[in-house]
Order: sequence, then C-alpha cells, then structure tokens
Amino acid sequence: MVTLSRIIKYGLQAIWRNGLLSASTISVMILAALVFEGLIIFNVVGKSAVQSIQDKIDISVYFKSNTPEDTILGIKRSLEGLNEVKSAEYISREQALEDFKAKHATDDAIKQALDELTSNPLLASLNVKAKDPHEYSTIADYLQNPSLKDNTEKITYAQNQTVIERLIALVDTLKGAGILLTIFFAFLAVMVSFNTIRLAIFSNSEQLSIMRLVGASNKFIQGPYIVEGCFYGFISAVISFVILIPIVGFLSPYLHSFIPELDLAVYFRNSYVLLFFYQLLFCIIVGILSSSIAIRRYLKT
Repeated sequence: MVTLSRIIKYGLQAIWRNGLLSASTISVMILAALVFEGLIIFNVVGKSAVQSIQDKIDISVYFKSNTPEDTILGIKRSLEGLNEVKSAEYISREQALEDFKAKHATDDAIKQALDELTSNPLLASLNVKAKDPHEYSTIADYLQNPSLKDNTEKITYAQNQTVIERLIALVDTLKGAGILLTIFFAFLAVMVSFNTIRLAIFSNSEQLSIMRLVGASNKFIQGPYIVEGCFYGFISAVISFVILIPIVGFLSPYLHSFIPELDLAVYFRNSYVLLFFYQLLFCIIVGILSSSIAIRRYLKT
C-alpha cells in the first residue's frame, strides 16, 4: 500500500515538473478524444439518416389491371418470406384512388377530371421495404422472375436506385474518413505523450540509475510513468467531454430539422454515461500505451 502511494505521488510530481509538456500532451489527447467521440456520434447520425431515408424509400410494384387480388396477395406472401424484405404493403385499386383523391383534395382541376372518369385508372400495387438499403437490388432481381413479371405493369426500383446507392457511398466514405482521422489523432497523441515521458525519463535518468543500483524493481520504476499516462488520459477525457456537451447542444436542432427521427440531445442525455466511459477508456489506453512504450525502452538500455 505504501509502495502504491509512493508510485502515485512520484507520478503526480512528474506531471507538475513537466507542466508545459504535460499541457501539450493533454491538448493533443483532447483532440484525439473529440475525434473519437465524434466518430461515435457520426455513426449514430449516419444510422438514423439511413433509417430515415430507408423508411421513405421503397420498391413499388404495380400490377396489371386484370391481375386477380388473390394472385397479388400470393406475391405479397412470397415477398414477405424473403430474408431481405422488411414489409410488403398491399394497396388495392380502390385504396389507391381514395389516397389520390385525398392528396389532391384542394386541386379543383384534378377533382373535376376524376368526376368525369367512368372507371378507376389506377393500378393495385405492393410497396416493398428492405431491411437494409444494400438489399433492394436483390429484391428487384427477385421481382424480375418471369412468373411474377407476367403480372406486373411497372417496378419503380430504377428511379430510387441512384438515391440509395449515393447515400450508402456517402455514409461509408465519411465513416472511413472518421476512422482514419481517429487513428491519426490517437497516433499523434501517443507520440506526443511518448516524447513527454521520454524527456521526463531523460531529466531523471540519474535518479532512475540510482534506483536501479539499489535494487528497485522495474514495476516500481515504471509505476509513476504509468500513473502519469493515466492522469493524462483522465484529464483529457473529462475536458473533451465537457467541450462535447455544448457542441451536441448546438448541433442537435440542425440535425433534428434534417433527420426528424433523431434528437441528438436526447440520445446524449440517455447515453452520456456510456459515451464518457468509452472516451475515458480510449484516453487512458492511449496514455498507458505511450508511457509503457517509453519506460520499457529505457529499461532495455
């Protein structure tokens, strides 16, 4: 217990002695932590954006006017049996006409045209939603089956395909860029912290040599520097998390207007403990890793 208290004491003293270098190390680690947390939030936003747009996009399959309802319902059941399909909604010709009238209730020209019709010109349809945007192409291929195609008038996949593919490409690209940026800042934080520890070791090299001569264990020598790395990580996590709070508050209304299903502020309030834990874990691992590398290199010399 006495040994542990000494290790912690020496570690905190080293941080105070190297004030400017410690401040620069913490600053870089704060940037790395903010990018890391930004990547987590981006994943949440990206998933919400994909889900929001996915809920608005579907494949509409329009059937020929002479296709029996039982046949359409049979196709609906076959689609619902596919692993890729989330739902398949049947809209009869009558329902389609009612929906059309409700949508254009204020348009007098359309109302007059509908009144003059002697028959329903609209077709029955199935609105098919996929579980994942990547799977719409598989569903579209299934609908091209000759046994199904004979009953279909039109399939609207082509006009939605570009939107789906562009969205997937954008999210994947930004996610990849976020991961690379996090790795870069984490590496930078490790290198700055590593060099800070190395300078501290160099300035205390005489004292460390004496400790080795009198038989101090490697763990006792390593301990203060591990404490130093943990302290860097803890302070960086706390400061970066405090900085993150107003950023989330500022971004939340803009993201909500873009993605109504997402309230970033509510998500942050519900998940702040877990988010802080991830950030703390990330920062402490960076701090311990850099300290361990630096002191082990010294102990090998």
